[in-house]
Amino acid sequence: MAPRRESGHRRPRLSPAMADVRRAVREWAGLVDATTGGYLVALSGGGDSLALAWALSEEAPGLALPVGAVIVDHQLQAGSAERATIAAELATGWGLSPVIIKTVTVGDAGGPEEAARKARYQAFSEALKETGAKGALLAHTKDDQAETVLLGLARGSGPSGLKGMAVREGMVHRPLLELSRETLRQALRDAGVEWWDDPHNDDDRFARSRVRTHVLPLLEQELGPGVADSLARTASLFRQDSEALDGFAQACISEHVDAETVGQRSVRVEILLENNSAISSRVLRSMVMAVGGGPPSFAQMSQIHGLLTQWRGQSAIDLSGATLERVEGRIVVKARIPKAVKGIRRGL
Repeated sequence: MAPRRESGHRRPRLSPAMADVRRAVREWAGLVDATTGGYLVALSGGGDSLALAWALSEEAPGLALPVGAVIVDHQLQAGSAERATIAAELATGWGLSPVIIKTVTVGDAGGPEEAARKARYQAFSEALKETGAKGALLAHTKDDQAETVLLGLARGSGPSGLKGMAVREGMVHRPLLELSRETLRQALRDAGVEWWDDPHNDDDRFARSRVRTHVLPLLEQELGPGVADSLARTASLFRQDSEALDGFAQACISEHVDAETVGQRSVRVEILLENNSAISSRVLRSMVMAVGGGPPSFAQMSQIHGLLTQWRGQSAIDLSGATLERVEGRIVVKARIPKAVKGIRRGL
């Protein structure tokens, strides 16, 4: 990894790749309010996040945009603490502030990839609270978007799952989502910045790694170049459609869904039948999640739709954290109370 830039060091000539990355950062910055707080780059020391940190260090001063960095040490590999320290020193040398390291313990719930992701995002959330920053900047690329779409297809995801990642989702911002991974690497080479390659990115134990190293290259070989671009474009189109349907569903929820208590939602069956299933499915899924349940699976949604179109007096459907049943012409969703809590309420 390159040493910090000294004040007398000659700046490299701006190459097309360097210009592309800096332009993407400027365009993102034009969409946010720089007067109400700063942002933290999620920095790992890998090529993608280093390119983002480098571009922000070049552009942020001129934009009057406060930018720091958060480095998450997952403790999953030997030497991770040292690499985190090196990344922090480089960010500091580039003028990013504040720069903090968050050391996390990764569990095993949901598999190694999901467990690491949860730990990482929890660390981002804590760092934002500690520093007062408004958001975390992630260096996801067009290639990451293509991988996400392929994984969604393999898992049978609907439009909501195939829409991929957004430039902004809550506290998370992705300024480089329109650029390829190779563009970021070329920008670093042109800027004279070295990066660390995480061996987990090529580890065939992980589904995303297999897609990255085997599936996408095979598709490019058999179908011709541009597959990643096409998949990323597909995600963008799905996102447009999904957001429109989400808007229609939210309008239906606001007008027709009753919230009797914190743990209960209901809606008339006729309202759901009047709407297209793409909208009614979103309404029902939102109702379940509003009372604390998990997103219903495809099989569960098929059962739920059976209550609408093939009603024969079926019993309540048991979902993750909620129950759903048809009662006197209404679909009623209730939070499921754990047995231990029920026992306490009964004085047992």
